[in-house]
Amino acid sequence: MMDIAPFSEFPFCYSGVYTTMHRRLIVFLIAAVTTLAAQQSDFTQRLVVAADDRPNHPARYDPEYVRIPYPNGDVPADTGVCTDEIIRIYRTVGIDLQKLVHEDMVGHRSAYPMGHLDTNIDHRRVPNLRAFFARHGQSLPVTSNPSDYLPGDIVTWKLPRGYDHIGMVADRKSGTGRRLVEHNIGEGPKIENVLFEWKITGHYRYRPASSRQ
Repeated sequence: MMDIAPFSEFPFCYSGVYTTMHRRLIVFLIAAVTTLAAQQSDFTQRLVVAADDRPNHPARYDPEYVRIPYPNGDVPADTGVCTDEIIRIYRTVGIDLQKLVHEDMVGHRSAYPMGHLDTNIDHRRVPNLRAFFARHGQSLPVTSNPSDYLPGDIVTWKLPRGYDHIGMVADRKSGTGRRLVEHNIGEGPKIENVLFEWKITGHYRYRPASSRQ
């Protein structure tokens, strides 16, 4: 009977080539994760800078229906509602929520509570933005802990009279250390201490794939 060499004598034994390939794979994965984290951090920084700049662009609160171009459509720059703040912040960093929401609604209309397909208004409705961010971003826990809300996070509320509201956590803090929020609740774009002012209905983090390019 032919003698079989011990496992340790094979040229592709665990202690040789396999270990080298394993190490290379680990190095590759670490580099990929590090690169992704850096790109996401850069995107978040650009996002919060855009949010911080919004109060420098006064806009009269105007909830009227307006026909706008598609894609990259917008209502007049000196008007807007709470959703327009989120739309304009993301558009500043190259993300067109009008187009993204519409395209997602075309294929998944039942996922949207107000899904009648109108590129003029669908992306400007809080329930539809909630659905989009839940589908394509991270749905985060709604808590009463201020440290759970990071700059660039999106928060939605139910106002006392039943209206929906939306804003973005800013990279500023109040005197007590609580994160401030960029929003427009009727007096134009402002950054205020309103995170826990109303009942929170959603907490999202949206970093689209295109931000990693």
